[in-house]
Amino acid sequence: MKKIIVAAMVLSLTSCAELNHIVNNLPLEQLTKGGALTNLDISNGLKAALDKGISDQVSKLTAEKGFYNNQLVKIALPAELKKVDETLRKFGLGDLADKGLIALNATASDAVKTATPIFVNAIKRMNFNDARAILMGDNKAATTYLTKTTNNQLYASFNPVIKNSFDKVGAAEIWTQLITKYNQIPFISKVNPDLTDYVTQKALSGVYTMIAVEEQKIRTDFSERSSALLQKVFALQDKK
Repeated sequence: MKKIIVAAMVLSLTSCAELNHIVNNLPLEQLTKGGALTNLDISNGLKAALDKGISDQVSKLTAEKGFYNNQLVKIALPAELKKVDETLRKFGLGDLADKGLIALNATASDAVKTATPIFVNAIKRMNFNDARAILMGDNKAATTYLTKTTNNQLYASFNPVIKNSFDKVGAAEIWTQLITKYNQIPFISKVNPDLTDYVTQKALSGVYTMIAVEEQKIRTDFSERSSALLQKVFALQDKK
């Protein structure tokens, strides 16, 4: 009897796996009633979802203190500068340390202003196979797609902007003061960090984090599907 039960369970699991495989490989139109959605509808729906993520979330990062006031993406100090911050505060220089952190985050906000055209181009290049993989993928599939298709270009765009922004937002002057004062403290190991790459990487991470936030909302919250097309397209995902 036990062998029969085990065999039945294995057969059931195998059947489920095969069924999932068949469903996932069906033309997506067959998963809708009467084939109401075309491949073009599905592609356009995914593009609209990505556009919404960029519009609703990434654009927030470009606002004044867009990174600094957002606890999900706020850029903290690299490990080697945390001791600078802590030491300066002990010596009554907390205000200067705060200004340095605000300025650091401001350079990231400045850089993200260059992101939208790069994302738009990546979205335009999306084909139906990309759209299908995203729609039927996990809850970060769209974010993963954008990361793969934009990361290198965004880094190349962000890095020089951040470098220039250190001067533009006064970060370079503030951090020069911070590090100079820190290095003047007796018996302290001197530091001279290059912050441009660090902030660039953190800015990239922040951008993709916010896109992931919006993707999660659209996938799990019906009210976030702000158009009839988004509702129809993501109803396919709900069925998987």
